[in-house]
Amino acid sequence: MVPDISTGSRTYGLLNYLYGPGRRDEHTDPHLVASWMPGLAPDPGRDPAATLKQLTDRLDLPVLALPKNRRPARHVWHCPVRTAPGDRHLSDAEWGEVARRIVHATGIAEADDTKVCRWVAVRHADDHIHLVATLVREDGRRPRRHEDGIRAQAECRKIEEEFGLQILNGGDRTAAQRPTSAERSKAERAGRTETPRETLLESVRHALAGAASEEEFFHRLAEAGLRVEQRIAPSGDTLGYKVALPGDRNRDGEPVWFSGSKLAPDLSLPKIRQRLDAGRPDDEPVADHAGERVPRPARARRQAAPVAERAASILDGNDDEDSAAQLAGVGELLDALAQTAPASTRKELAEAARAFERATRSHIRAERADNRAIRSAARGIIRAGNALGKGEDGGTTAMLLSTMVLVTIAAVRWHSARSHAQQAAAAQRAAQQLRSAYRSAASAPMHAMREHGRRLPEPVRERYAGTVETALPEQVDSVRREPGWDALAATLDQAERAGHDPDALLQQAIEWRELDTADSVTDVLVWRLRRIGKLPATMDPPRARTNARAAQSRSHPSPPQAPETTAETRHVAPRFRGPRR
Repeated sequence: MVPDISTGSRTYGLLNYLYGPGRRDEHTDPHLVASWMPGLAPDPGRDPAATLKQLTDRLDLPVLALPKNRRPARHVWHCPVRTAPGDRHLSDAEWGEVARRIVHATGIAEADDTKVCRWVAVRHADDHIHLVATLVREDGRRPRRHEDGIRAQAECRKIEEEFGLQILNGGDRTAAQRPTSAERSKAERAGRTETPRETLLESVRHALAGAASEEEFFHRLAEAGLRVEQRIAPSGDTLGYKVALPGDRNRDGEPVWFSGSKLAPDLSLPKIRQRLDAGRPDDEPVADHAGERVPRPARARRQAAPVAERAASILDGNDDEDSAAQLAGVGELLDALAQTAPASTRKELAEAARAFERATRSHIRAERADNRAIRSAARGIIRAGNALGKGEDGGTTAMLLSTMVLVTIAAVRWHSARSHAQQAAAAQRAAQQLRSAYRSAASAPMHAMREHGRRLPEPVRERYAGTVETALPEQVDSVRREPGWDALAATLDQAERAGHDPDALLQQAIEWRELDTADSVTDVLVWRLRRIGKLPATMDPPRARTNARAAQSRSHPSPPQAPETTAETRHVAPRFRGPRR
């Protein structure tokens, strides 16, 4: 059950929407289920003689009784309350009880008070109601509604348990502020798929990902096309900043500004400075591996993979401050990937980054922890530019995404162990999106590797099966049944031809980190082996066929050839010509 509190200034406008057909005719049978005083509030939905103006006047009466200079500018309190998908439909009587409990819990209308704010609960759908109140009590005072959103959430958790509904995760006040109903309505009218608040939150995160300095952060904001204003002290120091979307204006034609702290708790300028000071990324160029000419995006992704694995190892440790810093870095790495992803994975990576944003914040502070390595990896990916969806770019994208799935699973475990329910759920959603992105990125390179593996002679495949059995004696049967087994055999074959000892290299890959959380052990091992062994992330099918023939010759040497004939020893047989066709 989700409450969503906002305030406004037009009682009639809100009621007109609630009792109207909705924007897509989604409102059905709008009517009251509860009010501050039964029988006193007219119901335009069920009473033909009642009007919206009558209901508005009754609600606004305590406000209008005040002198104009004492009337609050935003006197309308609005709180939709919605059940979770899959919950049973509550009756009008049950929704009435929900409404009374929430206005009591939030201080709008406490049950034992006779001078409460006037309020109504309107139902126009099966799964939710809208609470509307005016923020002046009958005695002319304002209600005590401090932290009303938190109190509404707490009451909803109790209602869920008592009514047998899904018990949703409670908040811990570290989440980004959600868009208000008014912001969503404005976005729908403008034809936007998301609110300006959500667009700005993502843009600011992207600008911060891997930024080396405050100046670079502000430069990236401007490059992204945002309106940016810095608050400057008389000394010339920057005290804060705010951003706005071009074209997003209020009724007075002024830009709608959002400060960083209003977008998310960790995006205020002081918090950004703490992150920059603790983990200022390096600008060292990424070297080619094995002296090969590799596209820059591929190099940056290959370099980021072991850094991400180290973050997963830290999350499995006991240093909470270091883990919190790594989570922030993982968020930046995902933002960097989302910005530079090929079209085939861009949507899933953007969704993963948005989901994981919630998992980067908790009450565990990381002011003194160093996450320079992972922020440098994010910076390298951004500086390398957009990756292609094929070749080394595509292969190294799959290599990194395979690791990022393990990192987000480690984040789920870390948050779950500390009862961070919302963060654990967010990390789980990110892992699901990353799995989808990985499948898209890995499709072509894994197919080529599997084709190579299938063409290997059976004695060679059995020899590599023995290698796996030695390293993973209890998992060899399940590994050989996985779809990636042929790709693993191909990778071991390629590593051996590159001069590696397959047994030693596989053992090194296994010892790098446990495999219990892997969806596919073979996939994880393939990418680890290629990274550790500095093997190409792709395998060209024609080359694979040539390599398979080479492996065939190693496994089954050809019989000795007859001495080469010469002009002196050659016997020329008579040429036979068949009939013409």
